[in-house]
Amino acid sequence: MKKLSITILLILLVFLTGCQNKKEVNIGLLMVPNDAILAKQMGLFEEKFGEEGYRVNYYVFDSGTKANIALNADGVDFATMGNINGLASLANNSNTEMVWIHETLGAVEALAVRTSANINSVEDLSGMTIATPFSSTAHYILLNVLKNAGIENDVTITNMTTSQIITAWEAETLDAAYTWQPSLGTLIDNGGEVLISSEDMALLGYKTANIELARKTFAEEHPELVEIYIECMQEANEYFNTDRNAAINDLAEALDLTFEAVELQVNGSIWITLSDMQNADFVAEYVDTMYDQTIFMLEQDLCDRVITREEVAVFINNSYALDVSDNENTLKD
Repeated sequence: MKKLSITILLILLVFLTGCQNKKEVNIGLLMVPNDAILAKQMGLFEEKFGEEGYRVNYYVFDSGTKANIALNADGVDFATMGNINGLASLANNSNTEMVWIHETLGAVEALAVRTSANINSVEDLSGMTIATPFSSTAHYILLNVLKNAGIENDVTITNMTTSQIITAWEAETLDAAYTWQPSLGTLIDNGGEVLISSEDMALLGYKTANIELARKTFAEEHPELVEIYIECMQEANEYFNTDRNAAINDLAEALDLTFEAVELQVNGSIWITLSDMQNADFVAEYVDTMYDQTIFMLEQDLCDRVITREEVAVFINNSYALDVSDNENTLKD
């Protein structure tokens, strides 16, 4: 009996040691047509992390808020989200850092209004309820749209996920919403039209983007894995820029959308390259942009503390990108 107990303990010890030594990379995805989704569809994560002996697990989030919860619980190592959610993570002193910018948002995100409601200007929204996912890039842009029109105190903004927005729209209980593709396309296909887009607002200086956060302790312990992630983005970018139609087809398959729908979405954003991430001026511009956004977030009670520009500069960590070789002949500048 004693020998049997010792044997069982040894088996348990070996099992537990094996579990602790299990090599996994957990990636949180936002289901939008960008380099992260394309890299997954191309099998790059499995290939490159697999070469280092790591298994890849994927988790899909419909908002950066949920992705941040997973990051803070050590449930994922990487997560895609809008840059406003990234700043919310910074404001909460979370164990995260921004290691990549996927794309600058343009017409892919917009304020949709029901055509039958006869809303011809932003001012016509006075007295109405507008839905958007809170603490998102859409929320940030919407608040600025209303502020610029002078009606920020004359409308009610309600917090809804993208799926809730679609449900409310189809039930005809909602006449206006600021959201992104593909939910934006669903609203337009069901009696809606675009009143103003993030592309319009970017021209006024309100720039937003989808970004990648990594758990800081994970990145510090495994900088080579962050570099591998960025290499996957680089290769996906290269493929997108050299064979755009094939890449759009792959994205359409990954997202279960038509070629035309994905083409519309990618045309409404600007994909960021490794060359951009290695450019000091480009990064400094994002530091300035996101610092300005922290001030706005504080004014709108989207965060509860002052964030310094130095904090933002440290948060946007492009050191991993700088350590990745840039294939200048194949990447789009």
